[in-house]
Amino acid sequence: MSGFASTRTGPASGGGLRGAVRAEWSKAWTVRSTWWCLLAGGVLMGLGAVQFSIFTTNANGNDDPADDKGVVEVGLIPMAALDLVQYALIGLAMLLITAEYAGGVIRTTLQWVPRRGVMLLAKTGVAAAAGGAAGVVLAVLGTAVAVPMLGRWGRFEMAGWLGDILAVGCYMALISVFALGLGAALRSGVGTLIAVFLLLAVLPAVLQASDVTVLERVADYLPGVAGASFMRGESEAYPSWAGLPILACWAAAAVGAGYAVLRRRDA
Repeated sequence: MSGFASTRTGPASGGGLRGAVRAEWSKAWTVRSTWWCLLAGGVLMGLGAVQFSIFTTNANGNDDPADDKGVVEVGLIPMAALDLVQYALIGLAMLLITAEYAGGVIRTTLQWVPRRGVMLLAKTGVAAAAGGAAGVVLAVLGTAVAVPMLGRWGRFEMAGWLGDILAVGCYMALISVFALGLGAALRSGVGTLIAVFLLLAVLPAVLQASDVTVLERVADYLPGVAGASFMRGESEAYPSWAGLPILACWAAAAVGAGYAVLRRRDA
């Protein structure tokens, strides 16, 4: 996590947003923490795909017809594993800014790119690109693991599978932006990770278990539930496609909050 503090990248002066993006992209891929996050994501995706594939085949092969999954789309397996895998990529995104605050490098970054909005926009673009691309690659990995394990219980249709893979990429791009924005607002790696975990996992589960209709509807519009609805159609409150703009609103709000803090407080 301290890798960002030791990076030396030339100033983006004269390059505007384009130069700032190049500088941030270079910093992101020249530190060990990025590669550790990607490795963790790959391991978690592989293990998750194995787990959900075994669960599906076992459920279909036991004597209880009530838990039969039937033939499933192979793209659903990496989507299921994403509930845990996403935290590795969230860690990557938030470290783009929280590690700089931890190491004091944010002051140097703002000397190179004195316009704070440009600096944050550059980091946002890098987080979206890295998170989206990594999400697609990891989903392909999860599919490669799931196909031979599912056997006759897996169905592969290219058009549907490509849609599933792209949905994962879109989700991870927006969740990465969401994490970056919270990191800019909170300026703490631990605080950001806790906040993301609460909003994606804990709070929806609590509200959905309340048996209070209003609270259950609130849960439907939280970022994790909206993302799951977009990918897997898990919400009855709105069409699955509507989950994407809801998640985009959360990502934009987080970046807006981060920008407000950047403007008000010294680095």
